[in-house]
Amino acid sequence: MPVIMGTAGHIDHGKTTLIKALTGIDCDRLSEEKKRGITIELGFAFLDLGEENRLGIVDVPGHEKFVKNMVAGAAGVDFVVLVIAADEGIMPQTREHLEICQLLGVTTGLVALTKADMVDAEWLDMVREEVAAYLEPTFLGGAPILPVSAHTGQGLEDLKDALRKLVAEFRPKRRSDLFRLPVDRVFTMKGHGTVVTGTMISGAISVGEDIRLYPGEIATKVRGLQSHGVTVETAQAGRRTAVNLANLEVDDVHRGDVLARPGSLFPADVWDIELTVLESSRLPLKHRKEIHLHHGAREVLARIYLLDRDELAPGETAVCQARFTEPMAGVWGDRIVLRSFSPLRAFAGGRLIGPCGHGVKRFSGDVELLKRLASDTPEEVAAAQLELAGPKGVSFAELLTMTNLETKGLEKTLGVLGGQQRAVLFDKETRRYAGGELAERLSSELLEFLAAYHRRESMKPGVQRGELASSWGRDLPPKLMHFLLERLLKKGEIVAEQEVIRLKDHKVSLASDQAKVRETILSAYTEGGATPPNLKDVLEPLGMDAKQAGPVLKLLQDQGELTRIKDDMYYHAPALAGIRDAIVGFFDGREEMSAPDFKELTGLSRKYLIPVLEYFDKEKLTVRVGDARRLRKRS
Repeated sequence: MPVIMGTAGHIDHGKTTLIKALTGIDCDRLSEEKKRGITIELGFAFLDLGEENRLGIVDVPGHEKFVKNMVAGAAGVDFVVLVIAADEGIMPQTREHLEICQLLGVTTGLVALTKADMVDAEWLDMVREEVAAYLEPTFLGGAPILPVSAHTGQGLEDLKDALRKLVAEFRPKRRSDLFRLPVDRVFTMKGHGTVVTGTMISGAISVGEDIRLYPGEIATKVRGLQSHGVTVETAQAGRRTAVNLANLEVDDVHRGDVLARPGSLFPADVWDIELTVLESSRLPLKHRKEIHLHHGAREVLARIYLLDRDELAPGETAVCQARFTEPMAGVWGDRIVLRSFSPLRAFAGGRLIGPCGHGVKRFSGDVELLKRLASDTPEEVAAAQLELAGPKGVSFAELLTMTNLETKGLEKTLGVLGGQQRAVLFDKETRRYAGGELAERLSSELLEFLAAYHRRESMKPGVQRGELASSWGRDLPPKLMHFLLERLLKKGEIVAEQEVIRLKDHKVSLASDQAKVRETILSAYTEGGATPPNLKDVLEPLGMDAKQAGPVLKLLQDQGELTRIKDDMYYHAPALAGIRDAIVGFFDGREEMSAPDFKELTGLSRKYLIPVLEYFDKEKLTVRVGDARRLRKRS
């Protein structure tokens, strides 16, 4: 399996010289580096360890002014060779580089004691003991400490053997379905155009594929690939890779940009991170502190918002937010390093747990939920991401970055959560999910709203489906609203009658005085038949006007007892149905009906005749042609 080794250590302790002695490759390629005799930029080499096993190597600068370049290089390494000069021992950048590797999640490596030819055996043993004691509480505790000399060749074969053994035993965890390559170098090659290099941290890519440059999501295409200096058709994760990009100029690309497939990353200007301040830090991290944040090969300015405290003391860990002035693209579990402004050194770091940024408010109940994102259990991480996302939900593609699970693993996890009612798929078309607890809470709130609505509007049968969301006052995605209604309908807790939604037990009820009004009005219109009474005359003895009687009149219409013809003219529905039947019968063998014909047919006076004719025109039973009516043809 491809593995990347990184160097670390103080300036002038011989990192670059050691790499050249091992590989024959000089990582100092810049004229300024050769002139000054120090490494400024990242250097790259490879070492063949036999059996087609080629170890990629990233050489980093040791000077304190170039620590940001060191972080960019160390971000993609699998293990580290800590280089310590035997004649000087542990120095400031030895300590800082080691801490940075620890913050970046490096868990293994070994130590090369360089310049072993410049000290005697007694001194070498003393330095060896000092280094072993210093490293004991770190991830390099108990690691091999190998004296070497790049000038005499002393110990180089032993170092190669140790590297060969380390590579054989190392099993890095890398996703196969998410191609990501953080760019750490960009340049132009004559006849080829723009080329970028970086350590491919996951996935694979082939010549001809369409890809994107994040965070700007700039479209480009892979014109060519090299892996460890060899031209290939497909490049795999864990290798140093050069990508020849189509349709991009050098100025379009910056160190820290990330190559990935379209729609696979989701840039955000707020990240949720689990952060630890180094015990060696002299000061606590204060709320809203502005810092240098390193992620992959990118360095940006960010402001840290502590969510459950005002400061984070050395050695303490907490969840917090990082807010940026430009979007950042990351994946759950990515490592973060923070460097302060003064002194300019690494003082904290941790894991990215919310790459899409949930905007959790300080000291809110959601802070405890946010802490669940730091869990090592996939189900807990996915469930917490869904709950924190709220009603807008999360797409399957977003969840792939928010959990760092491969496709099959996420499908299995969502299946488990679905069985536990902790995740719901509310939009099958876009594969969008919401939290199960959220769905239950919204369902309960919707039932409570309908109960309150029925109490307030006891004479209404329910709420129109199309008006339910606005009446409820919840700004929910239409697909989520539909999902909630369908689930409640399936459970039988609500009923849909045409487009009206109501609780299953709701029946239109009238107060005793309203019941009396209903009976009085209905009796008057029933007796009136084809010549109904004037509404004002019906309501006057009741001491009411049309506005006051409005709810009862609306109920009688909803129940099919009364039909409104115009303004304050109502008909008893059976009487109006009789007139309708008479009109239809009239046209049996006739083409037209005049107003006098209608008067003779029904015996209605002009007071009723014209409004009723116009009503049936509006109902599309008849159509007016000149002064006559014709029966409207059914399509």
